[in-house]
Amino acid sequence: MFSKFRDRKLVEKVTQKIEEESKGITVRIMHVCGTHEWTITHYGIRDLLPSNVEVVAGPGCPVCVTPGSEIDMIAELSTKDGVAVTTFGDVIRVPGTRTSLSEAKARGGDVRLVYGIEEAVRIARQERKKEVVHFSIGFETTAPMAAVEILKGPPENFSIFSTHKLIPPAMEFLLKSGLSLDGFICPGHVSTIIGVKPYRGLAERYRKPMVVAGFEPLDVLLGILSIVRQVKEGGWGVENEYTRAVREEGNVIALKAIGDVFEVADSWWRGIGRIEASGLKLRGHFEEFDASKKFGLEVPPADYMPEGCGCGEVLKGVIKPEDCPLFGKECTPNHPIGPCMVSLEGTCSIIYKYRSLRW
Repeated sequence: MFSKFRDRKLVEKVTQKIEEESKGITVRIMHVCGTHEWTITHYGIRDLLPSNVEVVAGPGCPVCVTPGSEIDMIAELSTKDGVAVTTFGDVIRVPGTRTSLSEAKARGGDVRLVYGIEEAVRIARQERKKEVVHFSIGFETTAPMAAVEILKGPPENFSIFSTHKLIPPAMEFLLKSGLSLDGFICPGHVSTIIGVKPYRGLAERYRKPMVVAGFEPLDVLLGILSIVRQVKEGGWGVENEYTRAVREEGNVIALKAIGDVFEVADSWWRGIGRIEASGLKLRGHFEEFDASKKFGLEVPPADYMPEGCGCGEVLKGVIKPEDCPLFGKECTPNHPIGPCMVSLEGTCSIIYKYRSLRW
């Protein structure tokens, strides 16, 4: 089905076009999606680009930007009598500020891996004497599933700790910070939910070209070509390369579910800081399912990376993983120091795995 998006001749043709269109200019593009980084690195796309066209990774890994203080808090909660914490597989080994969920589990904490929030709800129905807390992580892509389960009415022994985050405010935060960027490849998965509209205001306000792209090599290269052309012409706007999956208005049913259950709130992003209106918290009439209210959880209003770890600068596109002094030495997938080396969507983890391909 996707063979045409990996067709060698088409890839060569688009790559040649990028080189032709970029002559005489330099273009620095950021993507904000772990799957895009996987595609770019796995297929050696950076090696195909001319030296004056650079693609850097941004904060596209939800696990990586989850504050360590929140991980500490949920890890400790799992060790309390009668409490079980459910979460996804790539979260369990992520180091917090003091501990991790895997360390809490080793100390006797009740930490369970699930494939989705519906499995966590099922556990709560089966084990009524347990308080089941789902560590609800993710961008706009996973928020609808959480919203749907809350709307369906889970059992009273179920609650979530929401650390869902929103991508467009993070993109704007980076643009406001003065980071040198000429355009964005917008995240495909997120865009299937939110659509194209949220990027249009950003592109207009900051006069930056943006392209919604899919995850095949040709998708990414066509996205890069579009941005190069816009930069060359001195224009800006939003183009949708991923029309086979993304609509202008997004998934209106999913967006309604999110809006019914969650309200927008300020949120801390690990390694980046506090970003206004970039998180989702449960609305007041659903507070019975809010773990922070049920257990009186208070998250410290700040967060830090481990000493010497460059993950925060990687997430902001300031440095590449290899520029971090810990990368591939003290920090490896078997012994991660920072969150970017743990998650499958973490830039450091991806680059370490495919580091035989140069940037």
